[in-house]
Amino acid sequence: MAIAKPTSKVVTIPREDAVNARLMHQALVMHFLEGLTQAQIADRLGLSHATVNRLIKRGRQLGLVEIKIKSPMEPLVELEQQLVAIGGISRAVVVPTVSDNQQTALQAVGEAAARMLLESIADGDTICITGGKGVSAVVAGLQGPHGFDVEVIPATGCVQGKHYTDVNHVGALMAERLGGLAYQIHAPLFADDAEQRAMLIGMRSVGDVFRKAREAKIAVVGIGSILSDDSSYYDLHPSSSTDRVAIERSGASCELLAHLLDVNGQVCDYALNRSLVSLTLAEFASIPTKIGVASGPNKAGPILSVMRGGHLDTLVTDEATGARVIELAGGTR
Repeated sequence: MAIAKPTSKVVTIPREDAVNARLMHQALVMHFLEGLTQAQIADRLGLSHATVNRLIKRGRQLGLVEIKIKSPMEPLVELEQQLVAIGGISRAVVVPTVSDNQQTALQAVGEAAARMLLESIADGDTICITGGKGVSAVVAGLQGPHGFDVEVIPATGCVQGKHYTDVNHVGALMAERLGGLAYQIHAPLFADDAEQRAMLIGMRSVGDVFRKAREAKIAVVGIGSILSDDSSYYDLHPSSSTDRVAIERSGASCELLAHLLDVNGQVCDYALNRSLVSLTLAEFASIPTKIGVASGPNKAGPILSVMRGGHLDTLVTDEATGARVIELAGGTR
């Protein structure tokens, strides 16, 4: 909240204001410290409402009032500013870390991203998404009735298995909660090789989905860890779990749209990167608003890598994760 009080500093009052100095002081104290309205002050001091208004306005012009903002959000705002200062994003939204439980923390982050999405979209917009736990948390945060004439488009091919890995499932839920229309993609996330990828993307039904994804106004994506044992990347392509040595040799630090990226956010020289049925990162870059959602100690490094690559406009995360990103970047909390 904003707290205003007469300043304790010595202020020189011009001669023309000296005659009203005492009344000015009384009006300022009554208004800012006692919370009285200007009409109440006028009644107490026997002045007109207009005179009280002039006294208060002149007191502020002379620097007789200091305003300080004291808010529980102040540390979060400071953290957001430090994240933006690292570079690679234009906006950060940080929510309090409400629990050590990663699922609970991700839920709070998802709700914040859902609010941002609702504030950003309008009828006629197209939203492209990935699957994953982060985007699923955003969908879960879209509570209540909504009526947006929007389209939700997959940014990647589909993975059968756990519900959060299925971009068609996540997209259908998002569209249902927003009141819009979901497009489905009927192609796997991983082709067998680069030639098969080209063939799949060349199919009209698949190509039309990616064309609409490239033309999207907003993208909502997760940021994947790759080196931790609980990485969901291995849910996307289970056989890759036997290829951990090759992944580590590639210098992979994180995953974005299923592309493995290095610590600087550049695409790694890794075989599966060449067979992805997905928007390329160059295509993804053309989307005007790109929101990344991630939470948890194992996501700090991946977040920093994606920021270094300049792939996002907005990051939504929690306080503990954001602080860790700043530490890894060499900054201080």
